[in-house]
Amino acid sequence: MWPRTKSSVRAVVLAALLLTGLTGLTTPAATAAPRPARHLEGTLASGAAYVIDVPDRWNGTVLLFSHGYRPAGSPNPAVDAPDDATHALLLTQGYALAGSSYATTGWAVEQAVPDQLDTLTTFTGKVGAPRRALAWGESYGGLVTTAIAERHADRIDGSLSLCGLVQGGVANWNSTLDPVFALTSLLAPNAAIPLTGFADAAEATASAKKLAGVLSKAQTAPAGRARIALAAALHNIPAWNDPAQPRPAPSDHATAQANQYEAISGLVRHPAFAWRQEAEARAGGTMSWNTGVDYAAMLRHSANYQEVKVLYKAAGRSLSGDLRTLANAPRIKADRDAVRYMTRNVTFTGALRKPQMDVHTTGDGLIPVQSESAYRQAVTTSGRTALLRQAYVDAPGHCTFSPGERIAALHTLEKRLRTGRWSDTSPAALNTESRTADPDSPARYTRYRPAPYPRPYDLARPAA
Repeated sequence: MWPRTKSSVRAVVLAALLLTGLTGLTTPAATAAPRPARHLEGTLASGAAYVIDVPDRWNGTVLLFSHGYRPAGSPNPAVDAPDDATHALLLTQGYALAGSSYATTGWAVEQAVPDQLDTLTTFTGKVGAPRRALAWGESYGGLVTTAIAERHADRIDGSLSLCGLVQGGVANWNSTLDPVFALTSLLAPNAAIPLTGFADAAEATASAKKLAGVLSKAQTAPAGRARIALAAALHNIPAWNDPAQPRPAPSDHATAQANQYEAISGLVRHPAFAWRQEAEARAGGTMSWNTGVDYAAMLRHSANYQEVKVLYKAAGRSLSGDLRTLANAPRIKADRDAVRYMTRNVTFTGALRKPQMDVHTTGDGLIPVQSESAYRQAVTTSGRTALLRQAYVDAPGHCTFSPGERIAALHTLEKRLRTGRWSDTSPAALNTESRTADPDSPARYTRYRPAPYPRPYDLARPAA
């Protein structure tokens, strides 16, 4: 999710990650990058910074990297790779690298896409026309990458989304609403904690703190833990979502719930309130709703349904009773203009025109792996399944890929472009490619089929 950058800025960003509790990002061992033949930095017309690195023996391909979400007010440097180790390996293999900061932090998709395209134009003007241009990005950068792939396919030859928000903006903010709606309705129905429509950042922060306190108290009792598990299930938070956590056995629901509590606490601290408030300010209102949502049906389709049933039984609570409470709780309506804004910036059609490969970790608690189900559904509805391949890495955390795993996906995409057809994308083939690219890093591709996304929303089939 977070970028490669200068050491002082990187320390701040990594510290922020540790505070959020949302990712299990680990920093790869330091790798001495070959000195680029050309290193260019500058400023785009929008005010965004850009950076370009070209190796001495350029292979003719430029990789346009879109970085992850940066909260409002956080450092915002230009980067052209996800981390130092991957950066070094790519330069060694002859790739040119480019990327921008985006003109603003926060939910800046409206700015990020043109800034990335301007960076590509700048590359051509200062370095020369590439033989091949590939867009790639991680997390929120996967959203930016997929927006480029669907809306500006004439500028690139292919795309790679890593742990991306490929469910799109509307679906993302809806599924961020669902767990906190469940928590407030079941644990604090009279606490008057607003979930949308914040007056300002201060109100969003105060709401987050209030719910965090409720959450902490609930975790101390079996009934509270069962309800937290229910909320986590509505977001499909996995049982193992951080490398620092123990990996629970399939029947170890207590450990699974404890792990999910850490992730949902991080969701409350930042995305569900502070980050939502910033996005709502851009959209001009509330872009999320849960009118007409059947939470009982959502739970039955969740990957965590069995865990919730077991924990409710152990706590002596009525799951059906709590689901009735959710069904009867006052619902949240969206502002039509805000939904239009979020649909425009950005919701997907699935109508790919160039090949795209998606890779996701199975233990992602921030952007659950089920987002890939949502995008596959959109692509299938648009009749473009031949252009999409999806692969899964058996690892906890958000974007916790090894350098070899990233480069294996990149090489697989390139083979598709060279030959006109997808080569072997099985876990065994991808792991072989990963070990070849970087023998020193893990190769953990696995056979996996994600459950349905809780509430998909796309322009190929926009009914929620």
